[in-house]
Amino acid sequence: MRCFFILLNIFFCVTIFGQSNEHKDWLIDNGEYVAKIDIEGNNLILSNGLALRQITIKPNVATTEYKNLVTGETYLRSIKPEAEVTLNNKVYPVGGLIGLKEHGYFLNNWIADLKIEPNSFRYDSYQITSIKQLIKWNSKKRWNTSKSDFAKGKELRIKFTHPSEELMGITVFVHYEIYDGMPLISKRISVENVNEKSVVLNTFKSEILAFPEAQNPTDAPSRWLRPNIHVESDFAFGGFTADQANQTIFWEEDPEYTSQVNWKLETECLLEAKLPIGPNVTISNSGAFESFRTYELLQNGNDRERNALGVRKMYRALAPWSTENPIFMHLTSTEPDVVKTAIDQCVTTGYEMVILSFGSGLNMEDTSATNIKKFKKLADYAHKKGIELGGYSLFSSRTINEEVDAINKETGKPGGTKFNNAPCLASQWGYNYLEKLKVFFEKTGFDLLEHDGPYPGDFCASTTHKYHKGYEDSQWVQWSMTKDFYHWLKEKDIYLNAPDFYFLQGSNKCGIGYREVNWSLPRDQQIILGRQNIYDGTWDKSPSMAWTFVPLTEYHGGGAEATLEPLSEHLIAYEAHMVQNYGSGVQACYRGPRLYDTKETKELVIQQVEHYKKFRNTLNGDIIHLRRPNGRSWDGFMHVTPDNENKGLIMLFNPTEKVVIEQINVPVYYAGVKDEVLLSKEGGLEIQRQSNRNFEVSINISIPAQSYTWYLIR
Repeated sequence: MRCFFILLNIFFCVTIFGQSNEHKDWLIDNGEYVAKIDIEGNNLILSNGLALRQITIKPNVATTEYKNLVTGETYLRSIKPEAEVTLNNKVYPVGGLIGLKEHGYFLNNWIADLKIEPNSFRYDSYQITSIKQLIKWNSKKRWNTSKSDFAKGKELRIKFTHPSEELMGITVFVHYEIYDGMPLISKRISVENVNEKSVVLNTFKSEILAFPEAQNPTDAPSRWLRPNIHVESDFAFGGFTADQANQTIFWEEDPEYTSQVNWKLETECLLEAKLPIGPNVTISNSGAFESFRTYELLQNGNDRERNALGVRKMYRALAPWSTENPIFMHLTSTEPDVVKTAIDQCVTTGYEMVILSFGSGLNMEDTSATNIKKFKKLADYAHKKGIELGGYSLFSSRTINEEVDAINKETGKPGGTKFNNAPCLASQWGYNYLEKLKVFFEKTGFDLLEHDGPYPGDFCASTTHKYHKGYEDSQWVQWSMTKDFYHWLKEKDIYLNAPDFYFLQGSNKCGIGYREVNWSLPRDQQIILGRQNIYDGTWDKSPSMAWTFVPLTEYHGGGAEATLEPLSEHLIAYEAHMVQNYGSGVQACYRGPRLYDTKETKELVIQQVEHYKKFRNTLNGDIIHLRRPNGRSWDGFMHVTPDNENKGLIMLFNPTEKVVIEQINVPVYYAGVKDEVLLSKEGGLEIQRQSNRNFEVSINISIPAQSYTWYLIR
């Protein structure tokens, strides 16, 4: 009986944490998982010890296996084309095989009898290379935790041509990338034209996968369960999370799957990566088109923390610039003396960046000699002091005029965009706007752009704007212009805050997720709500990927009860904000005219920044969520950094009016410690603790009323 329970415990650990003792858990140590592409007969096999995708190339190209090598789960129930393109309003499959007699599953011995779809693009050749750097980034410019300038791995490019005379000279390439150290594969397509005639790419699907359904209801549920896979693309905007910003990932019904349990054949079990409309681009002779990239991260089950850790690790690899995390303030003035005083205060307290905030008077669209001279002097002053200087620019949420604004398809007039009115970036004004910002940055030497309302996804039905043809291509063109501009910023080492999910295109940080008017509530409410924002916003983002807010001066109303100024009169609230923000690693927009007003205030800020910098690597590590703030008991989170000397740091808060004395269990598995740990309260005496079979250590906590405490794990 005892042996049975030992085996049961081992099974539990393998199932929950995803790896047996034979191989290391990639979330803790992923060095052994190196991507490769092997050729076995008619199969090209992408694998890295965590994920495997098998692509059969004869008689035509088709994915015939997609497997999680950790759990053994296979992700295919049927074979579909590798892509689909609509050229001159005709639909063509790219690769794929037909003839399956069943679409709920397939047997390997059926593959030999499958045929080429007559109208499809056919396999021509393949090429294997190492993954190339997509966005240039200087990892040495400012503090970050990245270990590489870009994600490494292998790329497979498969070339397709069409047998018809009509499409001679049109080549479709399907690109697959498999990454080192992660169960991650990406996919995109490109189209080249060497025909004398132009061709219009009306629409495309760059990925089509027939997943086994995650549930089998006879009637459609209100919300379908999804397979154990996270899918997103770099064509994303309009939200603070990948899910909110999703524009391209669609779960569709599969009409070929006639043996499914759902009697109306409504099961959403077909993944398609596509644009909702367009791109409707014309590819001229010697021209080319490249799609967005779809990223597919295989997951092990329904453990929210584990799945979230995997997504965060993916972002750090694909967007290493998102690990930059400068300490900044939001300055509400551009008066030179005020700016210089703020810069001096940053030097004194250890801050690293000043952002000239909205409402400060900064106008980057003004490229006059007078404006450039003013802000170049301020940037030069900041740089001499070792401080970076940047500022705010608004693109969307405003109107220019009827000739420039995005046109509503239904009314033929401006209005009806995401923020009611917005300029069309693909107008001449939009092009000039981006060019003016480039000039401003090049001539002033500014280090940061806080871009409010980057392209938010608005369509435009205008047929007179210079850089798009009409409604169908307007979204693609505007996104492409934004993408190119953000790549330019990255190459110039310009830090980018943007309230949209542009991480995979160069942005460093977006909002943690908060309701702006909440910062007009009384101070005590702001603190607990802010901690809830941190807890909720760090599931799918690492601390460095998010900003939160602290209203030093009034913001959206609220009066004196909502603000920290005069700072010296509200030191308890000021400290509470800093403790939870620095303690989580999430930088806040401390918005006001100064960081301190008295010697006591200055000492408080210095103390908090010094503590943060002392444990900076650990405080920028992944967050493990312990308990969400509810105001009635302790709450907290812990950072884990398994590759550091300090393996973790626990932050615990007590919002109540009584001391909290309690014994709690803290999970230490993802800190990379499985047996004994050294635990010290607030940097004091280290005490040895033994973890249990669930990789937890027991701690007797004592948290003062309306205060906090912290523990270091080694």
